[in-house]
This record gives sequence, structure tokens and C-alpha cells, in this order.
Amino acid sequence: MPREIIVVTAAYGTDRVQAAGGQGNLLPIIAEAGADGVEIRRELLSAAELDTLPALGQTIIQRGLFACYSAPEPLCTPDGKLNPALPALLGEAAQLNARWLKVSLGHFHTAASLAPLKGWLAQYSVALVVENDQTECGRLDPMQRFQAAVTAQALPVTLTFDMANWLWVGDAPHEAARQLAPLVSYIHVKAAVPHHYHYRAVALDDATAEWRDLLRLLPVDAPRGIEFPLEGRDLTAVTRHYVNMLREE
Repeated sequence: MPREIIVVTAAYGTDRVQAAGGQGNLLPIIAEAGADGVEIRRELLSAAELDTLPALGQTIIQRGLFACYSAPEPLCTPDGKLNPALPALLGEAAQLNARWLKVSLGHFHTAASLAPLKGWLAQYSVALVVENDQTECGRLDPMQRFQAAVTAQALPVTLTFDMANWLWVGDAPHEAARQLAPLVSYIHVKAAVPHHYHYRAVALDDATAEWRDLLRLLPVDAPRGIEFPLEGRDLTAVTRHYVNMLREE
């Protein structure tokens, strides 16, 4: 079965999304580039767009794509409890007809805090994936503890593995891949280079080959999301170039 490639709308940059008049207007580029899916970012939706998620979901389907939904919210709040916004976010993802909702881990403390999660997920036909972000909460240690808790409780929750975010928190991406691969269901493909005192994401053609080695440590059947910068005069051609690269890699 061919690998599924998803384009994250944020890869085009906030300014480009706004200039296009919203994420929905980028769908022709993504579809014509041969991608399979699109990751819609909640933080890039206007209030009016949030009210018309079902229409956006239908447009995505009409373009021959599937949707996933990313919200800039943590699974767990600073007190270690489940984020009370999760049911509403799952509902939004369902309106969009998204395959899954993606959130960051947040302040995960104990396995007991996850108790309500199975019930919440049972209300919606949307999966939940949890990503390593660029904060201390996204380091390997808490992600491993969360992985163990999910496995022990047989929760229908998997991981999004962001290939470059480990650099921001000082962890080794290859070690993280070896430890977390069994629970990874979605990969954010991203390369980064040192920039001042931190890092910045770069297109794969401008990166070393390390991203290829890292990708080989992760599940071959996990959809691959393009989250590095997509820039150029012909965005369809640029997008198609990387869609083809990641499908064949």
C-alpha cells in the first residue's frame, strides 16, 4: 500500500495562509500536488471558519483528501488533570470529518489522570494522537511515561512523532524514535538546523541526510506529514516535489 502523505497547512506559513484567505483556499495546491491528506491547524482558523467546519470538511473530501485536525492545546493541564477542552476539540474534529485530533502532551503526572479519556473518545469517531512539542513536557522521559500508561490501560491513543522537536528540548531524535516507535501512528517530517541560540526548521533539500536515517526507525505505515517550510513561486510544484520524495523514501 502506498505511503500516505499529509501536508500541514502551517508549512506554508501564517502570512501565506492569511493571504490565501484561509486554509481551505490552499486545498487546490495540496490536492494537485498529489498529497493524500491535509492537517488543518486550529490556530489558523478564523472565528467564522470555526463555525463552518462541516463545510470545510466536505470541501476537503471533494478535493480527494482526508483531514486531520491539530489544536494548540495540551492533553494535560498544569495540575496534571485532563484538559477539559478535549471533548469540545474532539467534537470540532468530528465536524471536520477528521481522522484524528492532535494535541501536545502537556503536564502528564500519573496514569490515573487518564481515566475519563476512554469515555470521551467513545463519544466521537475521531482518534487521538499526542505529539512531542518544543517544551519540557515534550521531552522523551514524560513521553515514555505516557506511552507506558497508555499501553497499560489499553487506551486508544497513539503518538505523533515530530522528528525535529527533540532538538529544541535537548533530546536525541534517534533515541526517541527507538523508544517510542511502537506507539507512533503519525510522523511530522521536519528537519532543523542551529539558528542563533536555538533551531529553525528547513526544507529537506537544505538539510543533512540525518532525517532519512531517523525516518527508517519509525513505522513504515505511519502517514507522513510535511511540516517543514514550503516556499517558492510555484507552490504546487514545490509541494509535489516533497510529496513524491516522502512517498518514495
